[in-house]
Amino acid sequence: NSSVGKTSFLFRYADDSFTPAFVSTVGIDFKVKTIYRNDKRIKLQIWDTAGQERYRTITTAYYRGAMGFILMYDITNEESFNAVQDWSTQIKTYSWDNAQVLLVGNKCDMEDERVVASERGRQLAEHLGK
Repeated sequence: NSSVGKTSFLFRYADDSFTPAFVSTVGIDFKVKTIYRNDKRIKLQIWDTAGQERYRTITTAYYRGAMGFILMYDITNEESFNAVQDWSTQIKTYSWDNAQVLLVGNKCDMEDERVVASERGRQLAEHLGK
């Protein structure tokens, strides 16, 4: 969904930068991050998709070649949590069978505004993993 922090998460991970200003992704964007694992250089191309419904037909076209997905919800927004199942269904429909999926509850720095309990996130992750 929109405004869950996907772009901020990506900028923090790929560039180690953060801006408190809201930046809405239009369509698709991506960043490249090089990591090393077991003495191997791995180049990650991480795509950031717009969360708004009007971009869904564009974003699903990019699912086919993806090796993994990060499903993200905002812990301060119940609606974003409830939408995770729909996003998961889209991934299963449009991606390859072995794609890995990671569920992330974002905005944990806003604990005092939390409406989605950690346990619910764990339960959903277990349910989606079946």
